[in-house]
Parts: sequence; C-alpha cells; structure tokens
Amino acid sequence: MIVGLKGAITYKEPSFVHVEVSGVVYEVYISLHTFSALPKEQVNLFTTHIIREDAQLLYGFLELSEKKMFERLIKISGVGPKVAMAICSTYSPSQFATVLNNKDINGVKKVPGIGPKSAGRILVELNGFDAEILSAGTPQNKAYNEASEALESLGFTKAKISKALNACQGTDTASLVKESLRLLQTI
Repeated sequence: MIVGLKGAITYKEPSFVHVEVSGVVYEVYISLHTFSALPKEQVNLFTTHIIREDAQLLYGFLELSEKKMFERLIKISGVGPKVAMAICSTYSPSQFATVLNNKDINGVKKVPGIGPKSAGRILVELNGFDAEILSAGTPQNKAYNEASEALESLGFTKAKISKALNACQGTDTASLVKESLRLLQTI
C-alpha cells in the first residue's frame, strides 16, 4: 500500500500529476484544490492507493484532512473515486464540513455527478463526520466554524450562512463574518 509520495513533479494537469520518486514516475490523480496549491518542483503528497481488477490507482492530497474526507466518501455506496474527487475539487474539507453540518442538500447537489438520491445518501452516511473534519486543527477551519456560529446567533439560516461563507476569501473569524454580512444583504 502506497500511503505517500515525496518527489519531483515532472508533469501536471488539473486532474493529475506525475511525480518522480527515485527514478520511478507515478501518475497521481488530484483535486483542483491540490492542483492550485502544488509547489513548483518538489512535492510531498498523502496518497490513497486503490487496487481494482484492471488498474492500480493513486489519489494524492497535500492536506491530510482532504485525504480523510476522500477515504470516508469512497466508503459510501454509490460514491466512487471519481465522485469523491469531484467533491474534493468543489469543497475544501472545512467547507464540506459546513455543508454537512447544515444538512445542505443543495450544496451537495452542486457537485458534478451527484443527484438528489446520492446527495441524500451522502448527508445521511456522513452525519457527524463534519466534527472529525473540523478537528483537523487548522486555524482557518476554526475561524470558519466560529464565523458560522456567530452568523447563526444573528438569526441567519444555516443554508444562507453556508452559501455566504463558501463565497468568502477571509481566513480569520472577523473578516469571514464581515464578508458574509455583506453577502447576506444581497441574498
């Protein structure tokens, strides 16, 4: 089982990257979030190795929380690696945790390849998993959660809060709340 790769990037596209490790080049499928954060030359990826009858596939992540989210998603009936990668490309782990916490079925249906039945199944299967994602411990996740609680205490609905926070660029609680309040006035 290959659980990580550390090496030089020889080729990259938005959906995959080639990583050379000690003379061997691996093709690793990645999310759009990982692609946008890739360093120029050297990379250290957490990987999930999936072995099927006809292929051995590697899925890579820069953050351990994204890997955990992917691995939990592929355990759900009807959600394969492609759909799980689409979710990882659409939402960061903290954003997806907020969608789960708010039971936002429309937020899940936004992901390409997910219909109403799959979205409902994902929400039911991952009930309570959002706390595990949020406990990954990054300050941005904490700020996102605190901003969500602050906006909820002001009387906004969870669906509107989720929509506003997902559109924000801020990284600390205060800037997230300010940006969200501006957006919530237009929603």
